[in-house]
Formats: sequence, structure tokens, C-alpha cells
Amino acid sequence: MQLTGADIVVKSLKEEGVEYVFGYPGGAALHIYDAFHRQDDVEHVLVRHEQGATHAADGYARSTGLPGVVLVTSGPGITNAITGIATAYMDSIPMVVLSGQVMKPLIGYDAFQEIDAVGISRPCVKHNFLIQKVEDIAETIKKAFHIATTGRPGPVLVDIPKDITADVTEFLYPESLELRSYPEARKSQPNEIFTAIEAVLNAKRPIVYSGGGIVAANAQEELRKFVRRLGFPCTNTLMGLGGYPHSDPNYIGMLGMHGTYEANMAMHDADLIVALGARFDDRITGTLGNFAPNAKILHVDVDPSVIDKNIKADIPIVADVKEVLTAFNTELERRAKDINPELISEWWSLIKDWQSLDSLWYEQEDDVIKPQFVVQKLHEVTGGEAYVTSDVGQHQMYAAQFYGFSDTHKWINSGGLGTMGFGLPAAMGVKFAHRDSDVACITGEGSIQMCIQELATCKQYNLPVKVINLNNRYLGMVRQWQEFSYEKRYSNSYMDSLPDFVALAEAYGHVGMQIVKPSDVEGALKEAFSMKDRLVFMDFITDQKENVYPMIEAGKGHHEMRMRPGSKTLSK
Repeated sequence: MQLTGADIVVKSLKEEGVEYVFGYPGGAALHIYDAFHRQDDVEHVLVRHEQGATHAADGYARSTGLPGVVLVTSGPGITNAITGIATAYMDSIPMVVLSGQVMKPLIGYDAFQEIDAVGISRPCVKHNFLIQKVEDIAETIKKAFHIATTGRPGPVLVDIPKDITADVTEFLYPESLELRSYPEARKSQPNEIFTAIEAVLNAKRPIVYSGGGIVAANAQEELRKFVRRLGFPCTNTLMGLGGYPHSDPNYIGMLGMHGTYEANMAMHDADLIVALGARFDDRITGTLGNFAPNAKILHVDVDPSVIDKNIKADIPIVADVKEVLTAFNTELERRAKDINPELISEWWSLIKDWQSLDSLWYEQEDDVIKPQFVVQKLHEVTGGEAYVTSDVGQHQMYAAQFYGFSDTHKWINSGGLGTMGFGLPAAMGVKFAHRDSDVACITGEGSIQMCIQELATCKQYNLPVKVINLNNRYLGMVRQWQEFSYEKRYSNSYMDSLPDFVALAEAYGHVGMQIVKPSDVEGALKEAFSMKDRLVFMDFITDQKENVYPMIEAGKGHHEMRMRPGSKTLSK
């Protein structure tokens, strides 16, 4: 079957089972856009900015485990997409980005809207390709999806010159691939499993440290079986929330810069850290010299570059975390008689002392809305079942601390790159994937304005997400750092001249609400979520001075947390 390169692109996406492509047209991609117009198998979603396209594809991918797909044009099209590509890369999210490129004879001659897409994306993609001839399109797209979704997932860029999308060749989509330079994920070995289980069974102060790899590998059931069989305390990273249920008695909260006191102290005092699909990033460790001084490190990750990168592993296992946990559980079942709960009873007693401090406590006053209160009420109104996206800042931490996630793929946030503007377009992608589910975007008045034009996309495609704007009239996290570290010099963190968000939402054709009184919070949320077919923008006017606690400040160890003034202390 003879097809143009543009038709081959679209048919290749169909072969990969792609439902949606998020994109924005431009000259170098117009042959591909014309091919989309002539078929009905793959739906193209017209966003209002290329960054919005990447975040929407990202949200779709995080909530489904399937790769998100993006189509942009050359020059500013691909450069606008770089932020979203980097966001996906930092959090290991599978994504395939198709970018138009100027005609092949013009490459390197500073043609109109030419940019070196391969060069500029190289630091923030798992791999990238520049198509050289029309015959390569189908196989390259097949490679892109395989690379993006296997091993440690990530974004892959396919840059396609415009003249190649007009060329014609026979369409044959490959059934399989052989990539000599891209080996299959390594399997764990019996001796590794034996060594790991010996360490686990002899630990007196163990902690299970689970990250986003648990979510990516769909290993939540294996993790829960492992933790419950041993009775170990378990903590999740920001990216791993939902991997272990918030309500489970073995769960001791999120750890890290704004984690719970008990999670951070347990990591510091542990004699064994079982790290599963996590990478010991700086938000977890604090200063490396103070990190877990007495702990043996058992580190499991599919990516060998993560092992020993920040923290030296005593027992490294490079393999898929789901496969390793399955092997762990099999060995523990065989050695059930060797599991001794008494060995960790004193450890749990100490952890319960730390938990008694209630490190997330706050006081909801009568005259001003606390942002934590809004998130807690959101959890109540949605039954903890909503898909929750967030932007980046204080509101992100409040969502992580107070929503209480019990399932994977429902917490959608930019963890590694910390991208403001992520929340709303990510919520769009989630809503495309889960039409019948509640989707809430928790944001702030600074972040929401970065990609607020996507309200138009929500209107066009009838995406009734609920926007929870925690409006404190500040870049809240910047202001908090300025309060703690810059002697309250609030340089450019106050958001002056804000729009009327209610009127703005209505201008886009949506429902707008402003909530000022704490007594109105629950009722407003219930009213908003009862509107199943409308996007509701909820502008909550919150306490300007509220800070996120606990907090590990720059230069401190992970056990040196700033607590809320007035917090309880442990008696000596």
C-alpha cells in the first residue's frame, strides 16, 4: 500500500493503539495535520500552547500508564514543548513527541522556523531521532514507542522534515524490533534475592522507601504484600504517593523536604533502608553527609545509572521492581517461620512516639481559610477517589500531605522538574482518559496563569475538571523561603494586580466561584462536584501567611526539620 509519509505517521499511531494526540499545527507539520483530517481512528486534540500539549499528554500517561503522544511544528513549536518534555523526562513518564522539521535540503541553513530539535532536546529525552527518508518513518515510530515504554520510561522525540512527510512509499508496520544497543531489562538473580531477604529478616530498625518506580511498574500489590507480611514501616516519596495506601497502619507518611517527622526520622535512624523504585534525590536526603548514618542500603531500580549515584548501595539489585518484589514475596513465603515481629517491636514504639507529635497539625480559624482545610474537605467530598493534578508550590505540598492517596496513577504532579503551569493541562489529559471520574486540579494564583489559556481547550472538548485555586496572593513557596532564609525580604513574590478569576472563568464559558469564608468551603466543593458537565473554577481566598511544615531547609540534614511554631516536643 503506497502512502505519503504523513499518512504513514498517522497509521503508525493507529497501529500503536493511540487514542489521542495533543498538539498545535504549524507549517512544517501541515502534511501530517492534513493526514489527520482524512481519518477518524486517532483523535487530535487542539491545545492553545505547545507546553499545554506536552503536559496534557503527560497527564494522560501518568493516569493510564500508556504513552502520551504530542505533535508540534518546527522552531518555536518544539522549543515551546521542551519544558513539558523535560517534565516527563525528570519523572520517567512515557511520551512520544512528533515534531515537524524544515525540509531536509534546508536543514543547517537557518531556514524559517528551523531549530536543531535533536540537539536542543538531547539533555531531556530518553532518545531522539531525525528521520532521513520516508521508508524509515514506520520503523522509527515503532522504536520510539518501544523505547519510551520499556525499562525506565521516558520521552522520545521523532523529528520529521516536511518534504519527507510528502514523499511516498509502501506502508509496512513492523511486528517486532531488534535493538542491539537497547537491551531488555535485567532480571534479578537468586543470590541477590537471598542476600536481600537475609538483610530484611535480620533488621531491627527497617524502613521501606518506595518511589515513583512502584507506580511506573504497577507494583503496588506486590509492595503491599511485602510490607504487610513483614510488618515494616513504609514511606512514599512525592512521586510514589498511592503506591502504599495512606490509611494503612504501616504507612508513616511521605518523607522528604515536606514529609512527616516520623518518616524522616525513621529514615535517619534506620539500620536497613529498602529503597524500591526511588533515586535518593536531594529533596529526600538533605545534605548527603548527614543521611542515614547507620543504615545498610538495599536499592532496587530498573535503571543502573541510579544505583550508587547519590547514595552508595550495600545491596544493589538492577531489575524491574515488580519482578524483584514478586521474588521477595515468594522467598518470604518460603521462610515465613523466620519472620519475627518482636525484632522490630521497639522500633515501632519509637516511631509511634514520633507520630504522636502530629507534625502536620494546623489550626483552622473562623475568619480565614487555611489551604490544608480545603484539601481535606476535597478528600471528604470526593471520597478520596478523585484524580488530583497539581501545579508546583505550597499548594502542591498541601495536596501531597492532606489528600490521602490510596491508589496509584491518581496523583499527577511535576515532581522532578517542578513545573508551574502543569496542573490544568495535565488535568485535561487525565479527563480524556477517565471521562466518568472526578478530576481536580489543585493550583495557585501564580501557577494557574502559566497555562490558563487551556481553559479554552477545556471548553472546546467539554472537559469538566474542577480547578481548586488556593489563592494567597503570593508565590507562596518563594515567600516562605524568603521568610525563613532571606530575613523576610519578599522580593517579587507578591502577586499584585491579579485577575478576577471568576470573571475570567466565565469569559471562557465556565462556572466561576469565589470562596472567602471557611464555613462555605465544604458546600462550595459539593456544589462544584455536583456539576458533572461543567468546568468549575473555585477561587479560594486563603491565609497569606500560612507555611508548609515540616520543612528541611537548605544545608540541613533530613532529620533537622523546622516544625510549626507551637508544635509538641518529645520529652527526654
